[in-house]
Amino acid sequence: MKTVLFCGGLGTRIRDVSESIPKPMIPIGDKPILWHLMHYYGQFGHNDFILCLGYKANVIKEYFLNYKPQTYADCVVTGFGNQVEILGDRQQDWRIAMIDTGMWRNIGERLWAVREHLAGEDMFLANYSDGLSDLDLTEMTKEFRASGKVACFIAVRPSFSLHLVDMQPSGKVERIRASQDANLWINGGFFIFRKEIFDYMRDGEELVEAPFRRLIEADQLMAFRHDGFWRPMDTLKDKQVLEDLVEKGKMPWLRYWNLASRAAADAKRKIG
Repeated sequence: MKTVLFCGGLGTRIRDVSESIPKPMIPIGDKPILWHLMHYYGQFGHNDFILCLGYKANVIKEYFLNYKPQTYADCVVTGFGNQVEILGDRQQDWRIAMIDTGMWRNIGERLWAVREHLAGEDMFLANYSDGLSDLDLTEMTKEFRASGKVACFIAVRPSFSLHLVDMQPSGKVERIRASQDANLWINGGFFIFRKEIFDYMRDGEELVEAPFRRLIEADQLMAFRHDGFWRPMDTLKDKQVLEDLVEKGKMPWLRYWNLASRAAADAKRKIG
């Protein structure tokens, strides 16, 4: 399936970092979060991407136009750089359509703007491009396909911690509890859509507001509960959490990639 990545926002909640670059290009370790996300999808065989660009679109274009996989991988160089052999894990063979969808458009408008690039696709994936997860995309796709519904998103526990207050109109407090102890679920920003999603959209609408209300009314929207790892990158604290995981070599969003690599290595040893 093709994967639509929304890359045009200003990243106002993490403005100190994203002032000079678009939010998806904020580095986690030595690579942009967009790179990590695309590798996540690549684990499941989804290597055909549509990037909905906006704010500082040229920065993302230049990154991929000048992309050199050997920068991020072990390699052997001969001929003073004329020949490069990549070692270790295979590199992704990505097809990337970079579409400038405008500076001030919302998510719904950006998706609508690239609909012609999804022609012929019965189903496609989409993502906010500002968070990472170890979601089992194969299982989510299987359940969504069986449901016959038009749209699906992951429902996750919020990463922030708050104290929730239950009180009466008089102000009498009945209970205070941590948000982690409440049955709270939020939209995690990982989507699967059928082509019929565009029948529920109208010009200028935000994706998860009016179109999703229509889907709910028609019983065509499902949530896939995910209790595993999920982390957005909305604040500097979120960025530091993700960077700490990279520095420790513990990247749960690439666990399927690592499992596949170990399986391939084990098979090679058995043959040897």
